[in-house]
Amino acid sequence: MIRRWHLVVLTLLALFALACEGGTARPAPTGTPTKSGYPSSMAAIGDSITAALGSCGTYVVCNRNSWSTGSGDTVDSHYRRILAKNPKIKGNARNFAEVGAEADALDGQAARAVKAKSAYVTVLIGANDACAKTVGGMTSVATFRSQVDSALNRLKKGLPKSRVLVTSIPDLYRLWELGKSSPEAVRVWTRATICPSMFADPASTADADEQRRRQVRDRIDDYDDQLQQACKAYGKRCRWDNGAVHRVRFGLDEVSSVDYFHPNAKGQNELADATYRASW
Repeated sequence: MIRRWHLVVLTLLALFALACEGGTARPAPTGTPTKSGYPSSMAAIGDSITAALGSCGTYVVCNRNSWSTGSGDTVDSHYRRILAKNPKIKGNARNFAEVGAEADALDGQAARAVKAKSAYVTVLIGANDACAKTVGGMTSVATFRSQVDSALNRLKKGLPKSRVLVTSIPDLYRLWELGKSSPEAVRVWTRATICPSMFADPASTADADEQRRRQVRDRIDDYDDQLQQACKAYGKRCRWDNGAVHRVRFGLDEVSSVDYFHPNAKGQNELADATYRASW
């Protein structure tokens, strides 16, 4: 009889504890999106485009203008849009993108995102892999895919509940088409040796130069195909931007006047708009 009464008491206490837990909201653990769908932390990995190089009027890294994690008033970044919906993300946006980074740098950046326990990670990589000194120096498609897979596998293993956005690569061929008739853009590309595989001899109409540019254009298309497939292989927590970044039609007033390559603040806003619509 005593044992039976003891069992009843324990059962009632257990039910009471469950009821109390059900009536109290528990904070979402780091690395897990909140029930509202808006994450409480995020990270950006990639190259100088995401680092917002040259977007502050001078040719320096300007993370506050990043389309992804920017906190400044100039760019309506993913971070700022999420902050408006979930104040818990305040101060919890990390930008690990590096100037000059190619796909082989992505895994190390992913490791930093894992260490930061980021609930949302954006990935933009590939422009530097295509912007080699020569066409032959571009990263091979197979190597590019392998390096992207390494980074995504690290994210999936280290942040299994986090969400990932993989974006396409800007259309550098179209930027050349736009800038080839601008004396200033041609001068800057030539003098500063900006993305020589695409922008070398930018005003030339020689068959060899036309073929070279088409090869770079096609390589970027191949990279985008691999990025899409890598994201699909990742699973339901990875979202591909469906080519949104590649479709952005930058005007020359939306890229830095220092290199006519990197998006300025206005261009970063264009990226933020295009990618946020494609994101979670």
